[in-house]
Amino acid sequence: VPRIGVLIVANSCEEGLGNLKGSRALAKAYGDRIAAWISFDGMNLDRIVNRAVGSHRYQVTVRTEGGHSFGAFGNRNAIAVLSSMISTFYTVKVPREGDSKTTYNVGTIEGGTTVNTIAQKCSMLYEYRSDDIRGMEYMDKFFDTVIEMYRNMGITVDVNMVGDRPCMAEGVDCSELSNQLEECGRIHGVEMTAHAGSTDCNIPHSLGIPATCFGVYIGKGAHTRGEWIDVESTKLGMKILASLFMDHM
Repeated sequence: VPRIGVLIVANSCEEGLGNLKGSRALAKAYGDRIAAWISFDGMNLDRIVNRAVGSHRYQVTVRTEGGHSFGAFGNRNAIAVLSSMISTFYTVKVPREGDSKTTYNVGTIEGGTTVNTIAQKCSMLYEYRSDDIRGMEYMDKFFDTVIEMYRNMGITVDVNMVGDRPCMAEGVDCSELSNQLEECGRIHGVEMTAHAGSTDCNIPHSLGIPATCFGVYIGKGAHTRGEWIDVESTKLGMKILASLFMDHM
Protein backbone atom coordinates (compact mmCIF):
# COMPACT_ATOMS: atom_id res chain seq x y z
CA VAL A 1 0.00 0.00 0.00
CA PRO A 2 1.59 3.31 -1.01
CA ARG A 3 2.19 5.86 1.72
CA ILE A 4 0.26 9.08 1.44
CA GLY A 5 0.71 12.53 2.87
CA VAL A 6 -1.23 13.67 5.93
CA LEU A 7 -2.63 17.19 6.04
CA ILE A 8 -3.58 18.46 9.51
CA VAL A 9 -6.04 21.36 9.51
CA ALA A 10 -7.81 23.35 12.23
CA ASN A 11 -10.94 24.66 10.53
CA SER A 12 -13.95 26.69 11.64
CA CYS A 13 -17.65 27.26 10.90
CA GLU A 14 -18.81 23.68 11.46
CA GLU A 15 -21.54 24.45 14.01
CA GLY A 16 -24.78 26.37 13.72
CA LEU A 17 -25.03 28.87 10.90
CA GLY A 18 -21.41 28.26 9.91
CA ASN A 19 -22.88 25.80 7.40
CA LEU A 20 -19.63 23.80 7.15
CA LYS A 21 -17.77 26.68 5.48
CA GLY A 22 -14.38 25.39 6.64
CA SER A 23 -15.04 21.87 5.42
CA ARG A 24 -16.35 23.16 2.09
CA ALA A 25 -13.25 25.32 1.63
CA LEU A 26 -10.94 22.34 2.27
CA ALA A 27 -12.80 20.18 -0.22
CA LYS A 28 -12.66 22.95 -2.82
CA ALA A 29 -8.95 23.58 -2.27
CA TYR A 30 -7.80 19.94 -2.45
CA GLY A 31 -10.52 18.30 -4.53
CA ASP A 32 -9.70 14.86 -5.91
CA ARG A 33 -6.34 14.86 -4.10
CA ILE A 34 -8.22 13.82 -0.95
CA ALA A 35 -8.09 10.03 -0.52
CA ALA A 36 -9.69 9.92 2.93
CA TRP A 37 -10.94 12.38 5.55
CA ILE A 38 -10.82 12.04 9.34
CA SER A 39 -12.47 14.65 11.54
CA PHE A 40 -12.04 15.03 15.30
CA ASP A 41 -15.17 16.32 16.99
CA GLY A 42 -17.60 15.32 19.71
CA MET A 43 -17.40 14.07 23.27
CA ASN A 44 -17.67 10.31 22.92
CA LEU A 45 -14.48 8.28 22.76
CA ASP A 46 -16.47 5.19 21.87
CA ARG A 47 -18.50 6.72 19.05
CA ILE A 48 -17.59 6.82 15.34
CA VAL A 49 -19.60 8.86 12.84
CA ASN A 50 -19.38 7.23 9.42
CA ARG A 51 -22.76 8.21 7.93
CA ALA A 52 -23.89 11.75 7.17
CA VAL A 53 -27.00 13.39 8.61
CA GLY A 54 -28.13 16.07 6.17
CA SER A 55 -30.09 19.16 7.19
CA HIS A 56 -31.89 22.21 5.85
CA ARG A 57 -32.05 25.32 8.00
CA TYR A 58 -34.26 28.34 7.43
CA GLN A 59 -34.97 31.76 8.81
CA VAL A 60 -38.72 32.21 8.47
CA THR A 61 -40.15 35.70 8.95
CA VAL A 62 -43.86 36.52 9.22
CA ARG A 63 -45.10 40.08 8.57
CA THR A 64 -48.55 41.46 9.41
CA GLU A 65 -50.22 44.86 9.58
CA GLY A 66 -49.77 45.12 13.36
CA GLY A 67 -50.81 48.29 15.19
CA HIS A 68 -51.79 49.61 18.60
CA SER A 69 -52.88 46.87 21.00
CA PHE A 70 -56.13 48.71 21.83
CA GLY A 71 -56.79 51.01 18.90
CA ALA A 72 -55.99 48.41 16.22
CA PHE A 73 -57.28 45.38 18.11
CA GLY A 74 -58.29 42.68 15.66
CA ASN A 75 -55.33 43.19 13.34
CA ARG A 76 -53.19 40.12 12.90
CA ASN A 77 -50.26 39.70 15.26
CA ALA A 78 -47.08 38.32 13.65
CA ILE A 79 -46.14 36.57 16.88
CA ALA A 80 -49.49 34.76 17.04
CA VAL A 81 -49.29 33.81 13.36
CA LEU A 82 -45.75 32.46 13.66
CA SER A 83 -46.72 30.57 16.83
CA SER A 84 -49.52 28.93 14.86
CA MET A 85 -47.10 28.06 12.07
CA ILE A 86 -44.69 26.48 14.56
CA SER A 87 -47.52 24.40 15.99
CA THR A 88 -48.31 23.25 12.44
CA PHE A 89 -44.68 22.28 11.82
CA TYR A 90 -44.76 20.25 15.02
CA THR A 91 -47.72 18.17 13.80
CA VAL A 92 -45.63 16.34 11.19
CA LYS A 93 -45.21 12.62 11.58
CA VAL A 94 -41.57 12.11 10.68
CA PRO A 95 -40.85 9.43 8.07
CA ARG A 96 -39.02 6.21 8.87
CA GLU A 97 -37.20 4.36 6.12
CA GLY A 98 -35.63 1.24 7.60
CA ASP A 99 -33.47 2.29 10.55
CA SER A 100 -33.20 5.91 9.40
CA LYS A 101 -33.93 8.88 11.65
CA THR A 102 -35.53 12.23 10.76
CA THR A 103 -35.93 15.15 13.19
CA TYR A 104 -36.95 18.82 13.28
CA ASN A 105 -36.50 21.76 15.64
CA VAL A 106 -37.30 25.45 16.13
CA GLY A 107 -34.14 26.84 17.72
CA THR A 108 -34.90 30.55 18.17
CA ILE A 109 -37.87 32.92 17.89
CA GLU A 110 -37.87 36.70 18.09
CA GLY A 111 -40.22 39.56 17.27
CA GLY A 112 -42.42 42.38 18.47
CA THR A 113 -41.51 45.78 19.84
CA THR A 114 -43.50 46.70 22.96
CA VAL A 115 -46.14 45.22 25.24
CA ASN A 116 -48.82 47.53 23.80
CA THR A 117 -48.01 46.87 20.15
CA ILE A 118 -49.52 44.24 17.88
CA ALA A 119 -46.36 42.75 16.42
CA GLN A 120 -45.75 43.43 12.75
CA LYS A 121 -42.79 41.08 12.42
CA CYS A 122 -41.67 37.80 13.97
CA SER A 123 -38.90 35.42 12.91
CA MET A 124 -37.67 31.95 13.78
CA LEU A 125 -34.81 29.64 12.92
CA TYR A 126 -36.09 26.22 11.93
CA GLU A 127 -34.29 23.08 10.84
CA TYR A 128 -35.01 19.51 9.87
CA ARG A 129 -32.47 16.77 9.35
CA SER A 130 -32.24 13.15 8.31
CA ASP A 131 -29.66 10.46 7.65
CA ASP A 132 -31.71 9.34 4.62
CA ILE A 133 -32.26 11.45 1.49
CA ARG A 134 -35.87 10.22 1.36
CA GLY A 135 -36.46 11.69 4.80
CA MET A 136 -35.07 15.03 3.63
CA GLU A 137 -37.29 15.00 0.54
CA TYR A 138 -40.35 14.29 2.67
CA MET A 139 -39.55 17.17 5.03
CA ASP A 140 -38.83 19.49 2.08
CA LYS A 141 -42.34 18.88 0.76
CA PHE A 142 -43.95 19.34 4.17
CA PHE A 143 -42.06 22.59 4.75
CA ASP A 144 -43.06 24.00 1.37
CA THR A 145 -46.71 23.00 1.93
CA VAL A 146 -46.93 24.75 5.30
CA ILE A 147 -45.29 27.94 4.01
CA GLU A 148 -47.64 28.05 1.02
CA MET A 149 -50.68 27.45 3.24
CA TYR A 150 -49.91 30.53 5.34
CA ARG A 151 -49.18 32.62 2.26
CA ASN A 152 -52.57 31.61 0.90
CA MET A 153 -54.08 33.17 4.03
CA GLY A 154 -52.80 36.53 2.79
CA ILE A 155 -49.86 36.57 5.20
CA THR A 156 -46.43 37.72 4.09
CA VAL A 157 -43.92 34.97 4.78
CA ASP A 158 -40.24 35.44 3.92
CA VAL A 159 -38.05 32.34 3.76
CA ASN A 160 -34.27 32.46 3.75
CA MET A 161 -32.20 29.27 3.69
CA VAL A 162 -29.33 29.70 6.15
CA GLY A 163 -27.96 26.16 6.17
CA ASP A 164 -27.75 23.24 3.75
CA ARG A 165 -25.82 20.19 4.92
CA PRO A 166 -25.78 17.44 2.30
CA CYS A 167 -26.60 13.81 2.92
CA MET A 168 -24.29 10.97 1.96
CA ALA A 169 -23.63 10.18 -1.69
CA GLU A 170 -24.58 6.68 -2.82
CA GLY A 171 -21.90 4.03 -2.72
CA VAL A 172 -19.49 5.74 -0.28
CA ASP A 173 -17.59 3.01 1.56
CA CYS A 174 -16.20 4.11 4.94
CA SER A 175 -15.73 0.60 6.31
CA GLU A 176 -11.92 0.55 5.98
CA LEU A 177 -11.54 3.82 7.88
CA SER A 178 -14.05 2.73 10.52
CA ASN A 179 -12.32 -0.61 11.00
CA GLN A 180 -8.94 1.08 11.42
CA LEU A 181 -10.33 3.45 14.00
CA GLU A 182 -12.10 0.63 15.87
CA GLU A 183 -8.83 -1.30 16.02
CA CYS A 184 -6.98 1.76 17.35
CA GLY A 185 -9.63 2.04 20.05
CA ARG A 186 -9.29 -1.62 21.03
CA ILE A 187 -5.53 -1.21 21.43
CA HIS A 188 -6.29 1.26 24.20
CA GLY A 189 -9.26 -0.58 25.69
CA VAL A 190 -12.08 1.35 24.00
CA GLU A 191 -14.83 -0.46 22.07
CA MET A 192 -16.17 1.85 19.39
CA THR A 193 -19.50 1.71 17.56
CA ALA A 194 -20.54 3.47 14.36
CA HIS A 195 -23.40 5.97 14.09
CA ALA A 196 -24.81 8.61 11.77
CA GLY A 197 -24.07 12.25 12.59
CA SER A 198 -23.85 15.81 11.31
CA THR A 199 -20.16 16.75 11.17
CA ASP A 200 -17.49 18.18 8.90
CA CYS A 201 -17.56 14.76 7.23
CA ASN A 202 -20.86 15.65 5.55
CA ILE A 203 -18.95 17.41 2.79
CA PRO A 204 -16.53 14.58 1.88
CA HIS A 205 -19.39 12.08 2.29
CA SER A 206 -21.46 14.04 -0.22
CA LEU A 207 -18.51 14.03 -2.65
CA GLY A 208 -17.93 10.29 -2.44
CA ILE A 209 -14.84 10.56 -0.22
CA PRO A 210 -14.50 8.02 2.64
CA ALA A 211 -14.64 9.89 5.95
CA THR A 212 -15.06 9.26 9.66
CA CYS A 213 -15.36 11.45 12.73
CA PHE A 214 -14.69 10.72 16.40
CA GLY A 215 -14.13 12.64 19.60
CA VAL A 216 -10.91 12.64 21.60
CA TYR A 217 -12.45 13.30 25.01
CA ILE A 218 -15.42 12.44 27.21
CA GLY A 219 -18.12 14.92 28.15
CA LYS A 220 -21.84 15.48 28.65
CA GLY A 221 -24.55 18.04 28.07
CA ALA A 222 -23.77 18.88 24.44
CA HIS A 223 -25.49 22.06 23.22
CA THR A 224 -26.67 23.04 26.70
CA ARG A 225 -25.49 25.68 29.20
CA GLY A 226 -24.24 22.83 31.35
CA GLU A 227 -21.94 21.27 28.76
CA TRP A 228 -18.66 19.96 30.20
CA ILE A 229 -15.67 17.79 29.31
CA ASP A 230 -13.33 15.59 31.33
CA VAL A 231 -9.92 17.09 30.59
CA GLU A 232 -8.12 13.96 31.83
CA SER A 233 -9.93 11.90 29.18
CA THR A 234 -8.02 13.73 26.45
CA LYS A 235 -4.93 11.69 27.38
CA LEU A 236 -6.65 8.50 26.26
CA GLY A 237 -8.15 10.24 23.26
CA MET A 238 -4.74 11.46 22.14
CA LYS A 239 -3.34 7.93 22.40
CA ILE A 240 -6.07 6.64 20.06
CA LEU A 241 -5.45 9.56 17.73
CA ALA A 242 -1.70 8.89 17.70
CA SER A 243 -2.28 5.22 16.85
CA LEU A 244 -4.53 6.26 13.97
CA PHE A 245 -1.89 8.64 12.60
CA MET A 246 0.78 5.96 12.80
CA ASP A 247 -1.40 3.71 10.64
CA HIS A 248 -1.37 6.36 7.91
CA MET A 249 2.23 7.60 8.10
